[in-house]
Amino acid sequence: MGKERKSKRQLIRDEKKAKKRAREVDNAEAKHEKKRQRLEEDDAAASNGDDYPAFHDAEGQDGHRGPPVPEREFFGMLADEEQEYFRSADEKLETNDFDSDEDRGYFLQSLYREAVGKELKLASSQSCSRLMERLILLSNTKQKKRLFEAFAGHFVTLVTHRFASHCCEKLFIQSAPVVSRELGGMEEEGEEEGQGQEGEGEAEEQAPKALMEELFLLTLDELEEHLSYLLSDKFGSHALRVLLVVLSGRPLEQVSTKSLLQSKKKEHITVQGASADTAEMNAHVRVVPDSFSLAVQKILEDTTVSMDTTALRVLATHPTGNPVLQLLLELDMSLNGKDKEKKDQLLILKLLPGAPDSLADNATPASDFVNSMMYDPVGSRLLETIIAHAPAKIFKALNLHFFSPRIQTYVRNDIACYPAIKALSRMSKDDLKEAVQKIVPEMPKLVAAKRLNVLKALFDRCQVRQTGEELDTLLEALCTAYGSADGAALVPKLCGLETEAEADKEQKKFQPSLQTEKQKAAAISHGCQLATTLLHIPGAPAKAIQMSLLSLSGDQLFHLATSTTPSMIVIKTALSSPAQTPNFHKALVTKLAPKAIDLAHSQIGHNVVNAIVSIPSKARPTSNAQTGVVPFHVKETMMTTLAGNEKQLRETWTGRSVWRTWKGDQWKFRRSDWIRYAKEVDPQVSSEEKIWNRVADKNRKEEQDKKKGRMRKERAQ
Repeated sequence: MGKERKSKRQLIRDEKKAKKRAREVDNAEAKHEKKRQRLEEDDAAASNGDDYPAFHDAEGQDGHRGPPVPEREFFGMLADEEQEYFRSADEKLETNDFDSDEDRGYFLQSLYREAVGKELKLASSQSCSRLMERLILLSNTKQKKRLFEAFAGHFVTLVTHRFASHCCEKLFIQSAPVVSRELGGMEEEGEEEGQGQEGEGEAEEQAPKALMEELFLLTLDELEEHLSYLLSDKFGSHALRVLLVVLSGRPLEQVSTKSLLQSKKKEHITVQGASADTAEMNAHVRVVPDSFSLAVQKILEDTTVSMDTTALRVLATHPTGNPVLQLLLELDMSLNGKDKEKKDQLLILKLLPGAPDSLADNATPASDFVNSMMYDPVGSRLLETIIAHAPAKIFKALNLHFFSPRIQTYVRNDIACYPAIKALSRMSKDDLKEAVQKIVPEMPKLVAAKRLNVLKALFDRCQVRQTGEELDTLLEALCTAYGSADGAALVPKLCGLETEAEADKEQKKFQPSLQTEKQKAAAISHGCQLATTLLHIPGAPAKAIQMSLLSLSGDQLFHLATSTTPSMIVIKTALSSPAQTPNFHKALVTKLAPKAIDLAHSQIGHNVVNAIVSIPSKARPTSNAQTGVVPFHVKETMMTTLAGNEKQLRETWTGRSVWRTWKGDQWKFRRSDWIRYAKEVDPQVSSEEKIWNRVADKNRKEEQDKKKGRMRKERAQ
């Protein structure tokens, strides 16, 4: 049969359908084009350049969406000659390209003179803001106060500026210890003529001598009106966090604090000659005046009083607002948690209304909040903070109704596992035992999914809670999951030493999602941390890792010592841990010794060589057999190898570090002193009772007796 021919009516109908489809396509494209144009115009109008929508609270229904956006100031631009001068000055400070400290001092004096009156332009300049940060690091107290005065009246613009915000953060952090020093009545830095004090005109003499406490409070007064806006501003939120930590007196250099203050991508600006005292004071809790505590209370009230539960939930999942909310929650708990009058007004009760009683019912807003945050990439971080700082009654309710029944489910998820780890760290001994019993059957799935951070937390907490049976159960399940009853495969599997073919086969079988290098590196890092944790637990866990290390070849141990810092720490921890197997330290060092020169040239591996020299050569007679020992002749052999390659070692900084630690110059010129040094770590007898010292003391005493005898004879004559 031939092909059916369409009728005239059918052809007309098809033609109409085609025209209709064409019109619909044209309309859709026009609509998309208009929408794209509006989005581009909105992006151009947005001054903060944030990738996420700005947070708006529950208010602002009268035509305004959320808090008012502050006006932006333009401070002008540096002239081409000025910009070139400051850029070259920044490079010179970064490389420390000076013939002497005196030259460096004169250079800084002229640099400070040039910067006077241009502080705002420097801070907001893309090419010169780093120089301003370095100048802040080098500034004394008077210069920091002068910067506060130069920035005064412009802080709202500066803290929300892409480049100037970093300068403000640096100024707040570096000025925090000054407040504590002034409270203690200590003399200001730079009372005498110092860097940048000469030739800066009469501005300094005429400047009011304000306390740093007053300057911080004046800055806060400027920002007070715009606190709600700063909560979710891409750059302003960082400055607000820094200011809150400074006002609260919390350590600024702690890892937990740093993760709240800055992102992982933040550039770390340093300069030679920066004050070490400031960094040391920032590493500890600082004394702050009462006015600072009142200021923190005021910020807590101003930022949260207008927010209802809905607004707080939006902020909890906002990438920029979430870290600020975490910090506000911590500060609120520390300041008001024990105040009976304010217990009902705590921020945590706004997030979890009616807690702890409301957590028993899944239909309440509090339970809904926990369930929604548990699997949210951003919100789960706030949930971690709640778990870590919640009052005991609220945590017990969270554990009873959420974590205890579902812990085995949470630990398998790549997001929910982090709140679960926080919960494990607060569980009682009985709750922890129950959690282990539920998690052990899931061990193969956890190993396949590389949830090694969960396993590390479990071993850590079982060791702290002294649950021996659970430790043995976890270790047995871990070894079985890796297909090694005696644990010999633990280190190769955990630290990524298996061959590429085996790794690819395992990935295809268990975890096709782990494809990126970043994810693989994170999995290896977590595995190394788990191995290190097991080495710290005496008995079967440490023995399993030590046996696994001894089963490795010299090349595998070398790779472990030089590939990453976490893998190197595994070997360093093994060298400093008590021996759970006979002659463990001797066997391990013997395998590493042939690679001593290569290890010494490695930026990571040289730490292992440095650690070997501090291991005792003999055990204390009264000690148990677990003391780590490396025979003296093994150390001597390694030193001979190092001395034979002295020239190569001196060519690299890692080699020079090894040569200094092993005291290579003593080996060359004063061999007896080197032997004494190498045996100083031997703990069997006190230093004055050592054989070589007793012989020396005996000879010295005989010489003194002879000398005294001669002197008596001379007097008698």
